[in-house]
Amino acid sequence: MFERFKKKKTDAFFAPVDGTFVPLNEVADPVFSQKMMGEGFGIQPAASEIYAPIKGTITTIFQTKHAIGLTSSSGSEVLIHIGLDTVELAGEPFEVHVQEGQAVDENTLLVTADFDRIRKSGKSEVVLTLVTNGGESFDSLSKNQVQHGELLRK
Repeated sequence: MFERFKKKKTDAFFAPVDGTFVPLNEVADPVFSQKMMGEGFGIQPAASEIYAPIKGTITTIFQTKHAIGLTSSSGSEVLIHIGLDTVELAGEPFEVHVQEGQAVDENTLLVTADFDRIRKSGKSEVVLTLVTNGGESFDSLSKNQVQHGELLRK
């Protein structure tokens, strides 16, 4: 009866890659910057290894390897999207290290990306973390440089 008055449990979010934090509204794609895909943040990567941003389960690995869906134990649906328009690269610059149904945490390597190849193809390499089924904004985060596994929000 009082379920709706209970505060929804929020998930801990970790930086999935080393790099420079980018607020979502500064991402150069209106689908993401206008939050049509959900709340989240970007990181301009300084490393090629992309890790899980939450503790949860892999639910989807896109055939083109540019995106991976995860679900947390509290039900948050999270999408890691590597680069902008990288779906057009047909999976070439990505090596996936996980499989659907696998339990993951912030220390689990999801994907290795060849960002040089992505840049040479004319695509942006920003790594996006999006909560696709609602959730709190990340707009108040005032980070600059982050390291993968760094706690961004409890």
